[in-house]
Amino acid sequence: MSHTDFIKQYEAALGTQDWTVVAPLISDDARVGFSNGALLAGKEAIRIAYERNFTTIRNEEYRIENVHWLLETPANAADMFDFRWLGFIEGQEASGSGRGTAVLVRQAERWVLIGEQLGPKI
Repeated sequence: MSHTDFIKQYEAALGTQDWTVVAPLISDDARVGFSNGALLAGKEAIRIAYERNFTTIRNEEYRIENVHWLLETPANAADMFDFRWLGFIEGQEASGSGRGTAVLVRQAERWVLIGEQLGPKI
């Protein structure tokens, strides 16, 4: 799988709202920053936050769009992208969007996410 294919697979995995599908795509020592200021360090912290999101936002549709590659090597890749989501929170339609940056590395012959920062579009 190429790093560009990884983005499609990551988007689809998040759309399942199932951590067991997302987990293989995340490095054990990954860091994720959310737009609310939370910084998650390590796969277990990321799991807890993602599962909370999966439980809170029902029937979520998550999209990654306008991907711009900043770095592409055989071992590392980094991109900037737009994201948007739509779902239901406590039965009410909810949505959000923003801009993100992701850093990927090859581990054991596959691409995994080692860093991601999600924030508002500026």
